[in-house]
Amino acid sequence: MPNIQSAKKRVRSNARKQSVNTLVTSSMRTAIKNCEKAIKAGNKEEAATKLNIALQRVDKACASGLVHQNKAARLKSRLTKAVNALN
Repeated sequence: MPNIQSAKKRVRSNARKQSVNTLVTSSMRTAIKNCEKAIKAGNKEEAATKLNIALQRVDKACASGLVHQNKAARLKSRLTKAVNALN
């Protein structure tokens, strides 16, 4: 346990940031999984709406530095290709 005031504050702020980062990352993963489920089901309209949500969540995670730009681009590209491949 830290004794210095600034170190105590750093522990508190890190805990807050960790909870926000966890929330953003988990919501991104959930949105991606929901989109993939809709793609496997073959429902193009549902997959398109889930794709929009997933793209927003990936962009948000990338903007906050939780996901690298290249990984975000790769995820978005793969999901978009899969949705466009549906008939």
